[in-house]
Amino acid sequence: MLSVSNVSLQFGQRKLFSGVNLAFSPGNCYGLIGANGSGKSTFLKILSGEIETTSGEVSVAPGKRISVLKQDQFAFDEYTVLSTVIMGHKRLFDIMVEKDALYAKADFSDADGMRIADLDHDFLEMDGWNAESNAAKLLSHLGIPEELCQAQMKQLEAGQKVRVLLAQALFGNPDILLLDEPTNHLDVETSMWLEEFLCEFENLAIVVSHDRHFLDKVCTHIADIDYGKIQLYPGNFTFWLESSQLALKQRSEANKKIEEKRKELQDFIARFSANASKSRQATSRKKILEKLTIDEIKPSSRKYPYAGFEQEREAGNDLLHINGLSKSVDGKVMFENLDITIEKGDKVAFLGTNDLAKTMLFQILMGECQADSGTFKWGYSAARAYYPKDNAGYFDTDLNLIDWLRQYTKNTDENFVRGFLGRMLFSGEESLKPVRVLSGGERVRCMLARMMLQQANVLIFDEPTNHLDLESITALNRGMERFRGTILFSSHDHELIQTVATRIIEITPKGYIDRVHTTFDEYLADENIRQRQHQLYA
Repeated sequence: MLSVSNVSLQFGQRKLFSGVNLAFSPGNCYGLIGANGSGKSTFLKILSGEIETTSGEVSVAPGKRISVLKQDQFAFDEYTVLSTVIMGHKRLFDIMVEKDALYAKADFSDADGMRIADLDHDFLEMDGWNAESNAAKLLSHLGIPEELCQAQMKQLEAGQKVRVLLAQALFGNPDILLLDEPTNHLDVETSMWLEEFLCEFENLAIVVSHDRHFLDKVCTHIADIDYGKIQLYPGNFTFWLESSQLALKQRSEANKKIEEKRKELQDFIARFSANASKSRQATSRKKILEKLTIDEIKPSSRKYPYAGFEQEREAGNDLLHINGLSKSVDGKVMFENLDITIEKGDKVAFLGTNDLAKTMLFQILMGECQADSGTFKWGYSAARAYYPKDNAGYFDTDLNLIDWLRQYTKNTDENFVRGFLGRMLFSGEESLKPVRVLSGGERVRCMLARMMLQQANVLIFDEPTNHLDLESITALNRGMERFRGTILFSSHDHELIQTVATRIIEITPKGYIDRVHTTFDEYLADENIRQRQHQLYA
C-alpha cells in the first residue's frame, strides 16, 4: 500500500538517512522510533508528500487516502470545530462546500442541478450524510463536548485544539494514517480510547511516540531509525528494546559459542510470540516472529544516559504530614482539604485532569508558593530534591555546563564533573557549552544530574519525561524503580506510573482518591474508583 524506494534525505552536509527501502502493509501499525534529531517527524512528512526527498521515491497505491495529524494549532482558527474535523477528508469536505454554494445560488440552473446530482453520488459513497454525526462522535470520544462542536477553533484552549486535530486525522476511515505524537495533551481515558481505536484499525497506521506503553499496545512492527538507515522489526517496542539489547550483549561476548547465542535469542523470540495482548495482532506477530532469523536483529547504536539516585542518609519514619491543604488560582479550585500522610519508602504517583493542581501542590511542598489554607510538615530527616516542570530559571545564566553543575556537588573537581556529565551523554567539548543554548532534552538531563548529586532521600518530579527521548525515559524509569527512598511524582507516562508507583493519589477540585499498594493498571480497572471519579469530577 505504501512503499519507499532508495529514499535519501540530506540538509547541507548533514545526512539524516540514505538508501531507505521499506514497504508498509495494511492491517499493521508501525511505531517509528529513533533518537532525538534522527528524523522521525521528517520521515512522516516525506511519506505524506510535505517534504521532497534528496533522492528516491515514495509510492502510494492508487486511490488510497493519506491522513496526517496536523501540528499547526492555529491553521483552522476561522473554522468551526465540526468543519475542522470533516476537513480531514478533503474530497468529502470540498463536495459539501460546493453543494452549499450551488444551493445558495439565486439563479440555480439545470446544469447546477446535474452537477449536484453528480456530487450526491460521490457524497453518498463517502457516507457524507453521516459525516457530521460521525465527526461529533469522534470529538466526544476525544473529550470535546457537544456544545463546542459549532464553536470556532480560535475559541478553544490549546489542549482542546490538539484533540480536534487528532479527530480530524482519524475521521473518515483513512487508508493510511500518519500520527506524530498523538497522545500529547490526552488524559488517561482518552489515551486508552485511542489505543483501542488503533488496535482495531484495519488499515495502515504509522505513529511516532515517546509513550512506551502506547507503542507496546498498538504496534505490530517497529521502524527504527539508526545508523542513518531505517530497519523494520516485527513486534512491539518492548520486543525491539530487549532483543536489540540482547543482540548487543551477544555481539560483545565473542567468546560464547554461536549456538548458545542462537538458542538464547530463539527462546526470547518464542516467549514474545506468545505474549501479544490483542488477538488480531498476536496472530500476525506470531507468524512473522516465527520467520525472523537471528541475523535480522541488530544492536542499536543509541546510548542511554546514567540515572542512579542514591541517598546520603536514610530518612526517618516521620516523613510528611499534610493537613487540610487548599489552593485556588484565579478563583479556580486546584484542590481543597488534602489530608495525606506520606510514609517512608512510598513512591506516589499524583494523578488528576488538572496538571496545574499537581504543580501547585509540589511548589507548596517545596516552599515556592503558599497554600490558601491548611498546613504541611516535613520530617526532620527528610532531604528533598526537586524537578520542576518549568526549569527555565535554572539556566538563565552565562555559566558553561561544567560550572553550572559544580553548583550542586560537594566534589567540584573538574575531572569528576566532566566524568559525571559524560555519563549524562555530554562528552568532550560539549561540557563547555553555555547552558543558555541547551535543548529541552539536554536541560532535563542536566536537572536529573543535579538531583543525583544532591543525594536526597525524597525525590519530587513534576512531569520529568517531557522533552526526553525514549532512551532517556527508559533510563530514568529504571533509576526511579531502583531508588530506595521516597518519590512523589506526576506524569502522563503510563509505563512510568505502572512500574514505579506503589501508591496512587488522584487530586480533583472536590477531593481526592488515595490508594496504597495498587498498580496503575489496577487503579484504572477498579469500578469502585470509576464511580468515585464520576462523583468528584461531576
